[in-house]
Amino acid sequence: MVASKSLLAEKGSRIRLVLTDCDGVLTDGGVYYSAAGEEMKRFFIRDGMGVQRLRQLRGIETGIVTGELSESVKRRAEKLKIEELHLGCKDKRPLVEAIAARLKLKLDEIAYIGDDVNDLEVLKIVGLSACPADAETEVKEYVNLICTKPGGQGAFRELAELIIGSKPGGNQ
Repeated sequence: MVASKSLLAEKGSRIRLVLTDCDGVLTDGGVYYSAAGEEMKRFFIRDGMGVQRLRQLRGIETGIVTGELSESVKRRAEKLKIEELHLGCKDKRPLVEAIAARLKLKLDEIAYIGDDVNDLEVLKIVGLSACPADAETEVKEYVNLICTKPGGQGAFRELAELIIGSKPGGNQ
């Protein structure tokens, strides 16, 4: 279901909100636990710049929809000024539909990037769907864009730049 460059540009030009899974997209999917049980995740700084560029250059907001309840994800969202933060979400599709309704967006104005089977129902309904290069094989069958970068190493930034470049004014 991977789309051509022209179709990706067309889909990207309509996007007004970019939503992402966290683990396996913004991180490499690894989790660190100490003896005391603290959890740590590694985020890729350039993905954060993608969030900033979407907002500053195109007025496009971003959000995180994750099944995890993680303080480190909350802190990363705060640093990036991401207001659409949804932790502990096990059934993502109804949530994304509710976000669209609340923000008065059509589903084809939303992009979503996810890496695993719990993202499939959202990937099937949004206007632009993407996954990191190292996403699960089943996910790759349903997305418009398979990024060249793996999760936690620039996949989100790759999607962001595609969307920025599809809008009038290009990749400023």
